[in-house]
Amino acid sequence: MNIQEILQKAVYEGGSDIFIIAGLPVSVRKNGVISRLDDNRLLPPDTGELLSQIYVLANHRNLATVEEGGDDDFSFAIPGLSRFRVSAFKQRGALSAVIRIITFELPDYSELEIPQQIIDLSKTSSGMVLVTGPAGSGKSTTLACIIDAINKSEDKHIITLEDPLEFLHRHNKSIVSQREINVDTENYVTALRAALRQSPDVILLGEMRDYDTISIAMTAAETGHLLFSTLHTIGAANTIDRIIDVFPANQQRQVAVQLSLVLNAVVSQQLVPTVDGGIAPAFEIMTVTPAIRNMIRDNKVPQIEGLLYSSSKDNMISMDSSLLSLYKEGRITKDTALLFATNPEMLERKL
Repeated sequence: MNIQEILQKAVYEGGSDIFIIAGLPVSVRKNGVISRLDDNRLLPPDTGELLSQIYVLANHRNLATVEEGGDDDFSFAIPGLSRFRVSAFKQRGALSAVIRIITFELPDYSELEIPQQIIDLSKTSSGMVLVTGPAGSGKSTTLACIIDAINKSEDKHIITLEDPLEFLHRHNKSIVSQREINVDTENYVTALRAALRQSPDVILLGEMRDYDTISIAMTAAETGHLLFSTLHTIGAANTIDRIIDVFPANQQRQVAVQLSLVLNAVVSQQLVPTVDGGIAPAFEIMTVTPAIRNMIRDNKVPQIEGLLYSSSKDNMISMDSSLLSLYKEGRITKDTALLFATNPEMLERKL
């Protein structure tokens, strides 16, 4: 089986990820479950050959990048089939890859069960909106739906900075400039600094990775731009702490004040297994109110969790409330709810 056949089979079967690892048959993740495409175990020469074919499809990309450096990330498209994001790497000396399948069509947020109040964050005029969660939880998909909502309804200049590009946005009412790190620009910091000189209204920053990126992102949000980004955290309080902790101790007080002024919302999401063998999204939504701004500024971030728990508003939902709703609907088990809960003891009492 060559790589084209593998990609086609995975796409037609509705897979989300393809695993090419020596010692195992080619495997595909579908609805959170990994299964084998066939029974043929791959040997190191097999994975090397499949990787070579992938690199040819990716505009004859240089295979030496992964052979010498051990890691490489890039994306490519096959017309009429799909777009693919590749993380190539070495394991036990053999070339390997995990390939994310990205469809050409932008997803329908209602089919993905993304709440309307999250899509409505597209109507924010300026400041910072963060979508957080573990790797593979659908953060990029949620952001793509929000950007699509802006693109369809507003006359804006949207700049996306991604590593790599996952969704292709056609110009609609808005102008959409999409830049891929290491292809169109050197890195996030360089691209973000340049973006501020490109008359943006909305900036999508693929990930807030380090001190420099976070610092410039906060400045962008502070100067009247609407900035969306992601962090690998779960829960609003953890997200705020993570941002503040990136800075040196002598700057943290000032950063807390700055963050209290620019942060508009934090969305956290997880994909949890359902009783029927599928997956369902669980969302935490925190819209920043004057009370929360005071908590951030006055170093009372832990109190935010209690505020979320006690709120009954649609734009203030805790992760555990979302899990409780899925449990009451009969879609997930009690054990699953507790496993993904941010406060298992409190949720167990509610269950």
